[in-house]
Amino acid sequence: MREAITLKEAAQESVRERSEELLAVSHTISANPELSMQEFASSALLVDAVASLTGVTAQTGTGGLETAFQATAGSGELKLTICAEYDALPVVGHGCGHNIIATAALGAFVALAPLADELGMTVRLLGTPAEENGGGKVKLLDAGAFEGTHAAIMVHPAPLDNVSMNPYASNGLKVRFIGKEAHASLAPHEGVNALDALTVAMTAVGLARQQLKPGQQIHSSISEAGGAPNVIPGTAAAMWMVRGDSLDSLEEVTQVVERCINAGALAAACEVTIEKKTKGCYSNILLDHELIELYRENALHIGRTPADIAPLGGSTDMGNVSLVVPSIHPMIGLNNPELTLHTAEFAAAAAGPAGDAAALDGAILLAQTAIDIATTAKVRERLLGSNPLAQTQ
Repeated sequence: MREAITLKEAAQESVRERSEELLAVSHTISANPELSMQEFASSALLVDAVASLTGVTAQTGTGGLETAFQATAGSGELKLTICAEYDALPVVGHGCGHNIIATAALGAFVALAPLADELGMTVRLLGTPAEENGGGKVKLLDAGAFEGTHAAIMVHPAPLDNVSMNPYASNGLKVRFIGKEAHASLAPHEGVNALDALTVAMTAVGLARQQLKPGQQIHSSISEAGGAPNVIPGTAAAMWMVRGDSLDSLEEVTQVVERCINAGALAAACEVTIEKKTKGCYSNILLDHELIELYRENALHIGRTPADIAPLGGSTDMGNVSLVVPSIHPMIGLNNPELTLHTAEFAAAAAGPAGDAAALDGAILLAQTAIDIATTAKVRERLLGSNPLAQTQ
């Protein structure tokens, strides 16, 4: 096998040679945002790009998800999975820059495919839909799509570089209050006001925030709040998102929100239904510091200077993957501290020159980190010696 530095140079050259095709993928995904589990065009675009750039035919419908796919190169004993995300957000489109994630993952696969057997690796590009709200990776884990994987890697865009994201564990609650409609003037006493229940619940949650522990958060949005003002609302609905810095912390704050919701129902004499994502809960990340340091060294070598692990913030289903497969989730910067994720401004930047640089650098860094994983004896031996999908937090 050639020296690691030579293989890294070859990987970088592959990405640079294919930069025009790769950036065309990024720009197309950005310009055509698709919501979670609806990423039909983006998924098809990536599958076609894999075939045209590597000659590998991707398999679609991975794990029973229509917009998931996988493409594999090499047959070595060390199995590496590169995760691609490509779903967008409502209103702001690719305000989380998933066009960069998908392009970096594709570029890394393009660079590694011809090197996989020389590295003694099986390299897989895994298209993972619905990161924003659908828990695509959680569903893929449940379906066995990560079985046999020794390490999973991806990059995520951000305003600035960090060696790793530091996400909250999170969950969502869909809540519906059911009361009874009545004429608000002629017979208000015959109604049961579901909006009152929601108002009490929102107020209770607002007050409860004072007693939350550090590392706990609650967010909400109202999806239904009655119609005409002269009708007592018979139904009202909202969504809550809860976060904690660990799964135990998440459970604590979830119980707080549920108490507040039930208090609103009790106060207004309404019925209430609470739907939790029992299998869609996102975990915090289990950091693999050895893999993180490999990424950091490569980032420094190509001229990026990532800060340490990012402050606690956001959530991702890559956290669930990290609990069972050694993983990295570095943040690759657009070199603009004024940017904020989940905004139209970030979406625009992610499709501009800074986003293009992040996509190509991300591809190079993933490929070079994979080469280090394969050629660093102690890392390779640890991963091969571990029991994939059997790690505990």
